[in-house]
Amino acid sequence: MQSSLVATLSALALVALASSGYAQSPPVYPSPLGKGLGKWTDAYANARELVGQMTLEEQVNITRGFASSDNTCAGNTGTVPRLGWPGICLHDAGNGVRAADLVNSYPSAIHVGASWDKKLAYERAYYMGHEFKAKGVNVLLGPNAGPLGRTPLGGRTWEGFSVDPYLSGQLNAVTIIGHQDAGVIANIKHFIANEQETYRRAYFGVEAVSANIDDKTLHEFYLWPFMDGVKAGVASVLCSYNRINSTYACENSKLMNGILKTELAFEGFVLLDWNGQHNLYSANAGLDMVMPGGGFWGDNLTEAVRNKSVSQDRVTDMATRILAAWYLVGQNGTEFPVPGIGMKNLTQPHEQVDARVPESRPVILDGAIAGHVLVKNDGVLPFKKNLVMLSVYGYDATIPDTKNTDTLFQLGYTSSQEMGQAVLGTEQHFDQAARGGTIVTGGRAGANGPAYIDDPLSAIQQRAKADGTWVNWDLTSANPDVNAASDACLVFINAIATEGWDREGLHDDFSDGLVLNVASKCANTIVIIHAAGVRLVDQWIEHPNVTATVIAHLPGQDSGDALVKLIYGEAGFSGKLPYTLAKNESDYEVYAPCGRGPSNTTDPQCDFTEGVYIDYRHFDEKNITPRYEFGFGLSYTSFDYSSLLIEPLGTKPERQVSVPSSDERLWDVVATVNATVTNNGAVPGAEVAQLYLGIPNSPPKQLRGFAKVPLSVSESAQVGFELTRRDFSVWDVVTQGWVVQEGGYAVYVGASSRDIRLTGSIAF
Repeated sequence: MQSSLVATLSALALVALASSGYAQSPPVYPSPLGKGLGKWTDAYANARELVGQMTLEEQVNITRGFASSDNTCAGNTGTVPRLGWPGICLHDAGNGVRAADLVNSYPSAIHVGASWDKKLAYERAYYMGHEFKAKGVNVLLGPNAGPLGRTPLGGRTWEGFSVDPYLSGQLNAVTIIGHQDAGVIANIKHFIANEQETYRRAYFGVEAVSANIDDKTLHEFYLWPFMDGVKAGVASVLCSYNRINSTYACENSKLMNGILKTELAFEGFVLLDWNGQHNLYSANAGLDMVMPGGGFWGDNLTEAVRNKSVSQDRVTDMATRILAAWYLVGQNGTEFPVPGIGMKNLTQPHEQVDARVPESRPVILDGAIAGHVLVKNDGVLPFKKNLVMLSVYGYDATIPDTKNTDTLFQLGYTSSQEMGQAVLGTEQHFDQAARGGTIVTGGRAGANGPAYIDDPLSAIQQRAKADGTWVNWDLTSANPDVNAASDACLVFINAIATEGWDREGLHDDFSDGLVLNVASKCANTIVIIHAAGVRLVDQWIEHPNVTATVIAHLPGQDSGDALVKLIYGEAGFSGKLPYTLAKNESDYEVYAPCGRGPSNTTDPQCDFTEGVYIDYRHFDEKNITPRYEFGFGLSYTSFDYSSLLIEPLGTKPERQVSVPSSDERLWDVVATVNATVTNNGAVPGAEVAQLYLGIPNSPPKQLRGFAKVPLSVSESAQVGFELTRRDFSVWDVVTQGWVVQEGGYAVYVGASSRDIRLTGSIAF
């Protein structure tokens, strides 16, 4: 009775307070065995048969990394030659194969998020996965469900799709399906609450920051996209460097055993983020694989089994989960190449393994086009006729000086060479503008090198050659001269971000000064910003001569071609912001990452007291007017919304009944919402219709559906949204389940989080 009560109380919340006053994560043991249910049935049967033939040493061998002279994979597991098992190669990155030749550079995740296009997201994931497979990479280290973007200064926010957990979850899910359909193991990361690079891991005697999160916030916000990933069948999860409620993520039994493997019934394997292990007994906490070496495992893990501090069943389960993932995506067949076959030292003689296929080309270009967001247009775009004279300014308009085989290429730093010299864990203060050339990706592990860069100026020159346009350019001056006869002046600036360090700010004086200086001399100044996240524009956005502004995000290698098609009207803008662009830094509920406190402690703490009130949830709750709201983006046409129809279905959820996270009833469709969208403008275009719910005792609006629909002039289409029990639910910390509250739920359908065109309600 007493032990049952203790267990119940420890389950009530993720956060408890120790005598130190710091949040604590309660222990959950033992680590549950994989069951091999549903889509995992055959994979587990095969894995169990193979693992059953392995010795203890062979099982341990595949749970750890080994250095390899045969390839440059970020990690390699051991092999089992006796049974013909070839091992696994693991490698980055989120927008293409990193540090490799003969691959493509796809739009980064933030660009995909700005497209709000699940079809394009799947196609990108599929062809990217094909390239990883061709290079012999078994595990693609992506997609990214965390960080979501608690702070707009986050260095890795660009590696994720959106600050909104619903949008992030939907795009993570289709990305996982695409990767695994292509035959590679997807690896959703970073689990969990890895919301800042500052003190992200232990360096120089300072512990990693502890993200202190209450149970409700964890489930409703940070866990949400991981839940979608598990539902989509993701085969592996990467645990993060940081601590959660004082325990490191990769040894946090509450998170791995309790939430991931029990609540979510995750059947795949949990992978260590590189060198992020802190003790041997992380095995008991639910960790299944360490990288890039043996860490605290290897022979130590073998001995731990023999002295019974780690059970044989646990090690067998670790190996089975890894092998089941391998079988799940079909890597046991003859079609999968030798692991790491295309991952070689580029300065040494090596075979040309070309991973690119012609079918990927339109996907890369269409994806680049779709993630551009037009936020201001005084009627100057698209260009109405062939321009006689066009002037181009700004460091971001042209290619970097080099793209070769060096560290800058390997880490995506070709436009910001100072970042290439920085040592992880050291304090750095980078220029927030990468003034070494246009950026098509962010920096470090999430970046890859492009096959080519179609930079803006080159694309403009090609168009000018065809049209007979005279082009002026000055890409270096802070206050360039302007030919007063210019029909338009394009100013290219950027905002870079990288793994390892958070950003210094959300704008920089040099770039803002350049815009203002050109605008003072050119009556038709158009600003294009390649940005790895939020980039404030209020320093110049209301200047009367700034006639249009494009947030161009990180488009990948077809950057220039995509932009030229858009500004000349050969393609239409359809992107929407996947975050809120504020007027001032102070408008964000959380602006800066957490530091070490006034005592400069070696035990930094970060209290997520804002709960789920991040980004537009906060702006709506506090009635703060943003510069451009979440979901906002202009088009060359206009759209009308009509005929809202809300239909509760027969599977009406029981009010106040708690449903566990692993219960299939959570995914039951309990209501449908339909609306008609009509293109009432003069040109074809695509609209992203968005559905928000007003859930009782929650933020005023939360995204719960979106649909991108292309429409010809005067064409109408019905957009439909299927709402699940989960969409209406809140997390109940007492029952540890999802509950639909009694009461009314407002339904909002519109073009953005603030541009609501249709309203209704549904009651339970």
